[in-house]
Amino acid sequence: MALPPLPELSVLMALVLVLSLYGLAVAGHFPAEHRAPSLRTAGGRLVLWGTLALCALLLLPALALAWQRLPLYAAVIGAGAMALIAPLLLQPMPDSFVDGRLSLLTFTGLALALGLLAGCLIA
Repeated sequence: MALPPLPELSVLMALVLVLSLYGLAVAGHFPAEHRAPSLRTAGGRLVLWGTLALCALLLLPALALAWQRLPLYAAVIGAGAMALIAPLLLQPMPDSFVDGRLSLLTFTGLALALGLLAGCLIA
C-alpha cells in the first residue's frame, strides 16, 4: 500500500485541528448568558458571528482537499485523529485566552491561512 500524499494530508490534519479547536472555543459562548462581557457588545457580536461564518466557509477547502487529493482512509483517519486530540490541546490553554475574543481571532486566522494553503494545493 502506497503512502498518501503527505503535504496534502498534513494541511488537512492541521486545518481540521484548528477548526476543531475553534469549534470548542466558540461552543463556550453559547447560550448568550455564558458569553464573556467583551462578546456581548456590538463589536463582540461581530467578532463572534463573523469568525463563525468564516470558519464554516473554511470547511469547504478542507472537504475539497480531502475529496480530490487524498484516499478516503487517509482523510478519515487523519481528520478523525485531529478532532479527537483537539480537546486535549485546548484544555491546558488559559481560560482568559479560550473565553475571550483572542482565541476566536487566533484560530480563525490560522484556519484562514491553512485554508488558503489548501486552496493552493487543490489548484
